[in-house]
Amino acid sequence: MSEAPRKALHTTTNAGIPVESDEHSLTVGSDGPVLLQDAYLIEKMAQFNRERVPERVVHAKGSGAYGIFEVTNDVSQFTKADVFQPGKRTEMLARFSTVAGEMGSPDTWRDPRGFALKFYTEHGNYDMVGNNTPVFFVRDPIKFQDFIRSQKRRPDNGLRDNDMQWDFWTLSPESAHQVTWLMGDRGIPRTWRNMNGYSSHTYMWVNAAGEKFWVKYHFKTDQGIDFLSQADADAMAGCDTDYHRRDLFESIRSGNAPSWTLKVQVMPFDDAPDYRFNPFDLTKVWPHSDYPLIDVGRMTLNKNPDDHFVHIEQASFEPSNMVPGIGPSPDKMLLGRLFSYPDTHRYRIGPNYTQLPPNRPRSPVNSYAKDGPMRYEPSAASAPYAPNSYGGPAADTARFGEPAGWQTAGEMVREAYKLRRDDDDFGQPGTMVRQVHNDEQRARLVDNVVGHLAQGVSAPVLDRALQYWRNIDKTTGDRIAAKAKPE
Repeated sequence: MSEAPRKALHTTTNAGIPVESDEHSLTVGSDGPVLLQDAYLIEKMAQFNRERVPERVVHAKGSGAYGIFEVTNDVSQFTKADVFQPGKRTEMLARFSTVAGEMGSPDTWRDPRGFALKFYTEHGNYDMVGNNTPVFFVRDPIKFQDFIRSQKRRPDNGLRDNDMQWDFWTLSPESAHQVTWLMGDRGIPRTWRNMNGYSSHTYMWVNAAGEKFWVKYHFKTDQGIDFLSQADADAMAGCDTDYHRRDLFESIRSGNAPSWTLKVQVMPFDDAPDYRFNPFDLTKVWPHSDYPLIDVGRMTLNKNPDDHFVHIEQASFEPSNMVPGIGPSPDKMLLGRLFSYPDTHRYRIGPNYTQLPPNRPRSPVNSYAKDGPMRYEPSAASAPYAPNSYGGPAADTARFGEPAGWQTAGEMVREAYKLRRDDDDFGQPGTMVRQVHNDEQRARLVDNVVGHLAQGVSAPVLDRALQYWRNIDKTTGDRIAAKAKPE
């Protein structure tokens, strides 16, 4: 049976008014000047001039997809969060990205990859902002802006500069663990489907009885870890700058939905004060021998966005979006990001960004927020203030009033964390090089570092970089030195 012919659609203005022509502006005669009163022409030009919002300061280049998260194991003994209850299925959105590059940069530059998730739970949006590495370059948020600027472009010539990067890294020894990840095979994943994702930060879980635990998230790719060599990545950057974006979209469109298995490490609340290093330090990992991985569920991305700008470019992810049963930890970088992320969204996409399609909760919104630019849904409150006598929403303190927090006291100081027995910036990356990498991986690590150092790193910074790698592992550092600065 043939389909009925579709009714022809007529062009309208953004106000729904029929347009007189798609091809010709209103002019004084066929050869005369264009008239300002051609409202549709003015609308098209003005809209076009405003098509782009400011790109993200960090993680500008990326893409993503919608999907489902399904709980396959019972972890309710650790958290009452709706999204992690047995058998629960929750719709979600994921965005993957590079960190330092701009919107048009190649997908295959050596760079950490962002791994941001939004779960549309019954108690509001739960956001997780992580990377494809379990650690980060710095442990204090006051250094974050400086770190990012060292990875961006020089102010004088507008070029990226490896000398700036190594200058910052070698003056910030806490970066050694993340730099070791970055210079290894996982610095350039073959596709987004072939990389793990990590919360990196430590969070708090609270169960129905009010018991508290510390938790780290690990999303393990079900497609298997795979990577691009530096040579292959460089070649791909020249022939398909959108390789990772294209791969994700086409995989989902062809029915090959990628998935990740979520596992968590859980630390009893009272273990943290006496653990051998500070467990909230973002430059450290928890050994699996101390806190083994526990299965939670599976994330499957099975739906491409129908409009990349609407659903991906306007998507906002913020670690401050924590639902009942989940709270922050004393991780200083996390605490800084609780402010930074929503603040950047308000600047980039406006103060009413939570009303945009990818950010709109699937649960009821009973907020007293009102007005501001681009607000198109009025507050559901019957009066614009609280408390009020007219039936407006009121906080349910009995159900949600217990804060997911911790006790702290002390003098006001400026220091990262008090040093503990195993608080060493070079210990964990050294273990990675010696015990996790095999001979082939160590050889590629050496070549990757040497190639990176060869691109404009000045003599004083180069000398510090060689010592930096000797501090991580003397044998590896000596091999790098022999190639990077032969006698």
